[in-house]
Amino acid sequence: MSKPVSGRGKTLAWRLAARTDAEPVDVDTEPGPGLHPAVDGGAGGWRTGGGRSCFRLAREGRPVALPAGWYQLEGRLVSADYKLMMPCLYPRYARGGDGDAQMPLPEPAADGSMMALVLLKYDVASLQFCPSFAPARFSMEGFSLTRIPRSRALLHMLGLVGERSGGGWGRSLRLTWRFLAGAAREGVSRATAILFWEYQRRLQPTGMNAYEVWANRFDALGEEQLDALQRRARELEADGPLISILLPVYQTPERWLRRCIDSVIAQVYPKWQLCIADDASPDPRVMQVLEQYARHDARIEVVRRDRNGHISAASNSALELVRGDYVALLDHDDELRPHALLEMAEAVGGGRDIQLAYSDEDKIDADGRRFDPYFKPDWDADLLRSQNYVCHFTMIRSGLVRAVGGFREGFEGSQDHDLILRCGERLQAAQVRHIPKVLYHWRAIPGSTALTRDAKDYASSAGARAVAEHLVRCDTNARAEELSHGHYRVRWPLPEPAPRVSLIVPTRDKVELLRMCVESILARTDYPDFEIVVVDNQSSDPDALAYLAELEQREKVKVLRFDAPFNYSAINNWAARQCDGQVIGLVNNDIEVITPDWLQEMVSQAIRPDVGAVGAMLYYPDDTIQHAGVILGIHGIAAHIYGGQQRGYPGHGGRARVVQGLSAVTGACLLVRRELYEQVGGLDEALEIAFNDIDFCLRLRAAGYRNVWTPFAELYHHESASRGSEDTDEKKQRFMREVEFMQDRWGEHLPVDPAYNVNLSLSSVCCELSAPPRHPSDAG
Repeated sequence: MSKPVSGRGKTLAWRLAARTDAEPVDVDTEPGPGLHPAVDGGAGGWRTGGGRSCFRLAREGRPVALPAGWYQLEGRLVSADYKLMMPCLYPRYARGGDGDAQMPLPEPAADGSMMALVLLKYDVASLQFCPSFAPARFSMEGFSLTRIPRSRALLHMLGLVGERSGGGWGRSLRLTWRFLAGAAREGVSRATAILFWEYQRRLQPTGMNAYEVWANRFDALGEEQLDALQRRARELEADGPLISILLPVYQTPERWLRRCIDSVIAQVYPKWQLCIADDASPDPRVMQVLEQYARHDARIEVVRRDRNGHISAASNSALELVRGDYVALLDHDDELRPHALLEMAEAVGGGRDIQLAYSDEDKIDADGRRFDPYFKPDWDADLLRSQNYVCHFTMIRSGLVRAVGGFREGFEGSQDHDLILRCGERLQAAQVRHIPKVLYHWRAIPGSTALTRDAKDYASSAGARAVAEHLVRCDTNARAEELSHGHYRVRWPLPEPAPRVSLIVPTRDKVELLRMCVESILARTDYPDFEIVVVDNQSSDPDALAYLAELEQREKVKVLRFDAPFNYSAINNWAARQCDGQVIGLVNNDIEVITPDWLQEMVSQAIRPDVGAVGAMLYYPDDTIQHAGVILGIHGIAAHIYGGQQRGYPGHGGRARVVQGLSAVTGACLLVRRELYEQVGGLDEALEIAFNDIDFCLRLRAAGYRNVWTPFAELYHHESASRGSEDTDEKKQRFMREVEFMQDRWGEHLPVDPAYNVNLSLSSVCCELSAPPRHPSDAG
């Protein structure tokens, strides 16, 4: 039984055998944020507020690394609240890939017992266990994770060893026959993947996942909702656009093909044209099904290609049939929500020059269960260069699609991303509309990209080439790199010579922090031209004064004295006038450099003409995230997204791993061109301590610049240790004045951050679902 402990201490030991020939050893489980010992005397030894609150497997304080392979997990997890827990594992792969970043585990049995097979596709750098997605009290004991040979994993999935999930030997024999037939037809690896997928489906709880519960409550379309949608569609029909849906088809199983086409026919908005191109499917039944639909609905047009040309060529064949004002993209085994076209038609109506519109999306399995939503931000060119976040459901003005040349062959797997990049090059942000509603379901079946990102490795390579060619067309001299998890990094160039950077570091006493900060910058920064401007604000500690005197003799370091009461904004504004860098860096004295190219990465972003402030990835000393960007409205004014999550945490939609635009970044490590700092008047000195960085970023945004956050500049932040906490009445009153200042100046903007979806909670820094969702119209 786990022993309740306080803080971030150890709980119970898991038995771990990471090699098939090894004796099990004990490893510790360390509780992360959101997990606390239960102190109410109830049955539960722990309590969780829900969401992604995890135990980390560790040995001697370090994450446990595991080799790839099959593992058997066993243990006992008892809910004191008698509710679904939905436990899962979170691996962080050593190669950086997301893979199945969230691994759902079976719901505990009535007595709390659990047993499941786990497949780690790649070597794992760390592993976390989330006991419950819902708030709960629980106890856990007897957990073990044992590596087993693939042969034993196969026998278990076939029901030939261990407990069977029902059906007895007859079911086992049927599974075995199907597996052997699949292995003969498609190979053992493919047959094993399908068997494992079916095994996971059998083990899922009869209840619903957390998103499915949310969707049923807040996103279901009952009779009343459908009646209202029909009325809206009738009002729009006369003046609404004709929408042509492109549907390239190849060897689609009849079940999914019919579901896909039926989802178009079920649209409440009637002004559509379905343009289907069969890419020479060998199975004649595919064309028979298509012709049957075309005979029954004149809005459906079908063309069959003489030879297989793959998805780009097939999409272009469908494009030749288009008569509509807009082109919409649909995959042959996916489904549209009934109101998808209505929402799109309304979004582009009213005389607005909308050239491209896109929606949120989720996935749907073979049983029709919804999961894994992506609630997206508004238009973000940097995020689009990092990943095809626009993806589904996308609608583009037909003339624009034709003007850029349609779909390009050679980019199969990322042909849509390539098209959106080329269209986006011709658009202003005001011509793009994001509809923050799930209008599209990806079909998640074995082998589909929706089920796992590495199902089609060629797609990632094609996407990297699409981004690279986009950068050439935009005359940026930047280059694109494919990341191991399927997304992309753009490396922006620096001019020759590189611009001089002045890093302003305010400090008072706390010599150990200042020394760590300054020495790490000097020793670990490979940028060619920078100075550290240390601003002493009334230090009195002898050791601190001695170190400041030493720094005055050091190359690349300047020491200034600010002899006035502490005011963070005033200190930085004054120091900026005393230095000559073309780029100003705001750096806390408790920052420690990790990656040598941190400054090169941040400067290369900051000198882009349309970019304002640039922020970095900051970690606490225990390698949990302190700052991955600022989201407006969370906890009232703003908060740091993903705070407290483990280093390597992918974030919602994988966004914690890629460059993107954000409304604000923290002043603990912020770079901006001097001309922009001066243009907006620097930091507002009415904000002495809090929110001055957020206010500064919002003024840059109001002046027409985009603030950018990059995960490729990594530093530790020891969290304002020299300033202390808000622990006096005077400090609390000052803080409340600054809260009121932000609400008065920016109040209407705070709840509607364009980088944060209205379906995500303003009470959580981990993109938990908003219940209920904030009204989509509030997003602008």
